[in-house]
Amino acid sequence: MTEPVVPMVKAEGVRKSFGAHRVLRGIDLEVAPGEVTCLIGRSGSGKTTFLRCINHLEKISGGRLSVDGELVGYRQRGDKVYELHDRDIARKRAEIGMVFQRFNLFPHMTALQNVVEAPVRVKKEPRASVVERAAALLERVGLGGRASFYPSQLSGGQQQRVAIARALAMQPKLLLFDEPTSALDPELVGEVLDVMRGLAADGMTMVVVTHEMGFAREVGDNLVFMDGGVIVESGAPREVLSNPTDERLRTFLSKVL
Repeated sequence: MTEPVVPMVKAEGVRKSFGAHRVLRGIDLEVAPGEVTCLIGRSGSGKTTFLRCINHLEKISGGRLSVDGELVGYRQRGDKVYELHDRDIARKRAEIGMVFQRFNLFPHMTALQNVVEAPVRVKKEPRASVVERAAALLERVGLGGRASFYPSQLSGGQQQRVAIARALAMQPKLLLFDEPTSALDPELVGEVLDVMRGLAADGMTMVVVTHEMGFAREVGDNLVFMDGGVIVESGAPREVLSNPTDERLRTFLSKVL
C-alpha cells in the first residue's frame, strides 16, 4: 500500500477573532504538495488573515492548522496542545516563504544583499554559498543584471521579483503570496505573474491571494472564494469561474471579470 500524501496545508475549523470581531469563522481547507491554491473574495473577507495564520504571523483563536503534518505554532503532547517558544516558531516560519503586497525590501541594501540577508542571519548559512544561490535566484527572476541596484533604482515589478527571490533564498517548502501584484502599475503585473507561473511549473506549493482571475484560471489547481470569514465555494478554477453556484460569488465575479 502506498503511504497517504500528507497535505502541505491543512486547516480544520480555523477561527480567528480580533476582540469581538470574528474574521475567520471556521475554515476547512487542504492544499496538497505541489498544488497552487488561489484565494479570492472581496476586501475584508478574511483572505489575508488566513494567509497570516498559516505562518503564525497571527495566532488562530480556534481549530487546527498544520503545515506538512505539523501544527503551526503549537506542539501536541497527548491530549494537550502547547504553544512553541518564539525561536521554534521562527525556525518553522523560515520554512514558509511570504511575499507581501508591499515589497518590504531594505532600502539601504542592494537587490543581492536583500536576498542574502535572511539565510545568513536566520539560518546561519555561510555567506559565500548564499551569495552564489542569491545570484542564481536573481537570474531566475530575470534580474541578473540588477544585483547591485538599490530598491529605489528598481521598478515596482522588479522590486517584487527581488522579494520573490528573497523568499526563495530560504528554500521554503511553501510560498504564500498576499496580492503580490496589487501595488503594481498594470504594465508591470505580467512580469511578476510570469515568475509565479515558473514556480508553479517547477512544483512549488503556493497559496495565492489574488484578483488576477486569468492567473487563477490558468495556473491554479484549486480556487477558493471566501466571504464573511468562511469558504463559500471552491473547486477547479475553470469550473468555479465558468459556473459559479453561489449568488455572492456571481456578484463578485461580475465586478472583477
